[in-house]
Amino acid sequence: MKWRKWNNIFHRDLGYLAVGLTIIYSVSGIAVNHVADWNPSYKIDNHTFQIDVSFLQVPPSDSDVNKIMSLSGISGEIESTFMPGPDHIRIFLENQTLDVNLKTGNAELETINKRAFLQEFNAMHLNHPKKLWTWMADIYAAVLIILAVTGLFVLKGKKGITGRGAWLTGLGILIPLIFYFIYL
Repeated sequence: MKWRKWNNIFHRDLGYLAVGLTIIYSVSGIAVNHVADWNPSYKIDNHTFQIDVSFLQVPPSDSDVNKIMSLSGISGEIESTFMPGPDHIRIFLENQTLDVNLKTGNAELETINKRAFLQEFNAMHLNHPKKLWTWMADIYAAVLIILAVTGLFVLKGKKGITGRGAWLTGLGILIPLIFYFIYL
């Protein structure tokens, strides 16, 4: 049948076009599925240490904040400061936050770094860019639907949709339904 030849050509060529986005969405999907275990877009490191706070006045002056930075060995421009409590100062820098207990000298530095490629993949997967990317994502979703439907008719006979393919297609529909009803 001539239609099957065109179906297979269409399926093959759309499949080639979809490879890049499929890899991006798949890698991001695995990462985002485990958001309860880790941050898939950023690596967050915490480092605790002790500093001498005996010289500080409360609330700390700008020069005290600069001394805290110097004693902590942290460089960078201070974006802002905040006092969440009378004995606690939080110093914000680019990609870093320094929390200091002004009574005990306990300090914690939190550093946030983008995960290479994953941050960008996740942003695309979760449609953070919006605008034109929304249309691209919709087109990709439509391509996946077409790939699924044309894929049903690539093979014929007992390995195609009238044979083993029917059972596998039914199972592919049944699995998400089972999970849907388990978690409903």
